[in-house]
Amino acid sequence: MASKKILNKKSMDFLEKYLNNAAPTGYEWEGQKIWMDYLKPYVDTFITDTYGSAVGVINPDAEFKVVIEGHSDEISWYVNYITDNGLLYVIRNGGSDHQIAPSKWVNIHTKNGIVKGVFGWPAIHTRNKAKEEPPKLDNIFIDIGAKDKKEVEKMGVHVGCVITYPDEFQILNKDKFVCRAIDNRAGGFMVAEVARLLHENKKKLPFGLYITNSVQEEIGLRGAEMITQTIKPNVAIITDVCHDTTTPMIEKKTEGHTEIGAGPVISYAPAVQNKLRERIIETAEANKIPFQRMAASRSTGTDTDAFAYSNGGVASALISLPLRYMHTTVETVHKDDVENVIRLIYETVLNIKDGETFSYFD
Repeated sequence: MASKKILNKKSMDFLEKYLNNAAPTGYEWEGQKIWMDYLKPYVDTFITDTYGSAVGVINPDAEFKVVIEGHSDEISWYVNYITDNGLLYVIRNGGSDHQIAPSKWVNIHTKNGIVKGVFGWPAIHTRNKAKEEPPKLDNIFIDIGAKDKKEVEKMGVHVGCVITYPDEFQILNKDKFVCRAIDNRAGGFMVAEVARLLHENKKKLPFGLYITNSVQEEIGLRGAEMITQTIKPNVAIITDVCHDTTTPMIEKKTEGHTEIGAGPVISYAPAVQNKLRERIIETAEANKIPFQRMAASRSTGTDTDAFAYSNGGVASALISLPLRYMHTTVETVHKDDVENVIRLIYETVLNIKDGETFSYFD
C-alpha cells in the first residue's frame, strides 16, 4: 500500500463532480446521491436518515461496529432581507466569511433553479480613504439585476433562499487541489476511497464498517449527533480539515504548526480516546505514513465530539487533512496528504480487532 498511488482517474472524476456540486448545510441530498452512487459497488447496503445523512455499510449484520466519517455540507448564506430597490441582505448558514464576499458571484437556489447574483461593493473612488468601511455582515449585499422588490420576487427569490458560491475545482501546480467546500467534501471522498480500496484489495473485515457522510456539521455537528444514535457504533474515526498555519497572518503560538504536504494531522483532545489515537500513530509509523500532531483545548470542533459523547461514550479519534484558506472559495490541500489520510484510515481499519473496547482498565 505504502508506495502505491491511491487516486485514479475514476476517483478524480468523482472528487471533481462531488466538489463542484452545491450541498449547503440543510440542503445536502443531491451531493449525498452523487456520493452514494460512487460508493454503491463497495458496500452491502445504505442507511439514510430524515435530515439526509448517508451511511454505506459493509457487514451490516456484525455486532461490533466501526465508523469512518466525514461531513457533506458546505457553508453558505441565506437571503435575509430584500430592499425596496431589489438588493438582498444575507445571514450566515455556517461560518461564511463576510470579508471575502465583495465582488464574488453567487448562485441563489430557488424552486425554479439557480438565479445568478453578485456581491456588490462601492467603487474605490467613492470610499472615504481616511476611514474605509471593511466588509461586514450588515453592509455586504447581493445584486441580482432586479430594479425593485417585486422583480426579485418575480425571479423566484425570497427570504430563506440559500446561496452558494459557484467556484469550481482546479489544480494548482500539479498537486494542490483548490475549491470551495473541500471542507469537508474531501472527508466524504476520503472515506469512500477507503471503502473502494477494501473492496479492490478483497479485504474481509471481522466487524461492521459504517462509511458515514453526516449533514449539518457546519452549524454544530448536528448530523453526526443524529446518525450516531442510529448506528450506535463501538469505534469512530473522523476525518475533517484543519488549518495550514504556515501562510501569512496566522499566529503559530495560538494555532500550532501544521502544514500542507507534511501528512495527516492527528489530534490530541479530551474527546479523542487515547488508546485509539495511539493505535493510529502506531499504524502510521509501521506503514511509514508521515503525520503531524495538533492539540485542541476543550473540543475538537469536529464531528469527533458528537460521536465521542454519544451512546454512553464511543472510542473516537480524529485524522485531519491540513488545508489553506478555510471557509474561502480557494480552500487548498495537497494531493499527497489526501492519499496519506486515505492510507492511514485504511490501515487503521485493518488494525482494529472485533470486539475491542480500547478500555483503559483492561
